[in-house]
Amino acid sequence: MQLSTYQGVVWDLDGTLVHLDVDWDDVAQAVTERFEREGIGVDSYQLWDMLTLASEYDIRQDIESIISAYEREGAQSATLAPGAAYVGDATVEGVCSLNSESACRVALEKHALKGSIQSIIGRDTVAAHKPDPLPLKQSARNLDIDMESIIFIGDSVTDKQAAEAAGMSFAYLTEIEGSQQWVTQ
Repeated sequence: MQLSTYQGVVWDLDGTLVHLDVDWDDVAQAVTERFEREGIGVDSYQLWDMLTLASEYDIRQDIESIISAYEREGAQSATLAPGAAYVGDATVEGVCSLNSESACRVALEKHALKGSIQSIIGRDTVAAHKPDPLPLKQSARNLDIDMESIIFIGDSVTDKQAAEAAGMSFAYLTEIEGSQQWVTQ
């Protein structure tokens, strides 16, 4: 894929540029325990649903801190994902992730990718997170590029949904049998 055909590229982080070394089951357990200390049962909730629920009980900052700590730790031992090989190929680049902004910064710094990235939007940077289009819209504003001139590259359905809602082009970058595959949508 020729990234130069776009004025800018926005990358997802985890699974696209790096693989965070996070045991998400441990994170969910720690978050569940925090809810339980408040007497709130969350057995039927997924992790990201618990984060949303935390706002209703005024413990979002605590839950965000728990998740972010695990992500930052996992960013320290992150390994490169397929997209890292392409960072720097576009004139203007950003990161838009469901991970915390601080974890994004740690991972990008660890792998010397941060110098090519002009904007970093994490789950905690703006008032909404993917698949809501707000984070991608903020990325476009930060990069000073029209949405239609940017491609968002990610690895999940949520990434695709966010790009569609924002009016951006989208491509999956996956690793299949050891080789990198672009799938444009």
